[in-house]
Amino acid sequence: MKKELHIFFTCLMFYTRIPCPENINHDPEYLNKATRYFPFIGWIVGTISFLSFYIFSLFLSIETAVIFAIITSVLTTGAFHEDGFADVCDGFGGGWTKEKILIIMKDSAIGAYGAIGLVLLFLVKFKLLSESISLFTTDNYILIYLLFISAHSVSRLAAISIIFTHEYSRDDASSKSKPIAKNHSWKEVLGSFFFGIIPLGIFSFFYLKALLVLIPVFITRYFLARYFQKWIDGYTGDCLGATQQICEVIYYLSILFIWKFI
Repeated sequence: MKKELHIFFTCLMFYTRIPCPENINHDPEYLNKATRYFPFIGWIVGTISFLSFYIFSLFLSIETAVIFAIITSVLTTGAFHEDGFADVCDGFGGGWTKEKILIIMKDSAIGAYGAIGLVLLFLVKFKLLSESISLFTTDNYILIYLLFISAHSVSRLAAISIIFTHEYSRDDASSKSKPIAKNHSWKEVLGSFFFGIIPLGIFSFFYLKALLVLIPVFITRYFLARYFQKWIDGYTGDCLGATQQICEVIYYLSILFIWKFI
């Protein structure tokens, strides 16, 4: 139990800015095993984001509360996934070879593709999340809460599942994300899917068709992984961050489509 707690806190420290015990570090052994808890981090980030939305929705408009919820999510993770998304936009937008793409993604400076991508990402996320929340009555906070945590957990499951099916692209050990690419056991696979699906499963008790979101989310995941494989022979940590962000947006879009047309 003590070891599992250590693995969990390693995951929490790596993927968020939430304070952890002093003895927790980026030990490669624990970081590798921490992938099993990555979708569970979605529960935590989704909960904090929802609480922000709930508090601000008590005295501000739904749209404004959504903006604060998104800001809270970014602050909680330290823009970890958004940074990966921006790097992928810059790398694949400006590079035409594997080597060039990887060099651009490693550069800490944000370029035009990354800046434009982030602006569009936040605009789309704001609009889709606002419309998704409007599907429920404003006082039905249980469903809204399940929407938040299921979107965060499913999108993280889609992202982390890439490491189970594809190879890490960088040959060197310069990236701090490299340890998560090594030697995964059935515990990491089972843990990821368990924590990734549970919130959506609970959501489906209220709205059974919500389970259908897995189809477009994992279709998106498939084509993203295929695209990364084509250009850089695998994935990087930035690719996983971009996948999480894109699949979160696809989740909200799918909820809206399913609710209105199916």
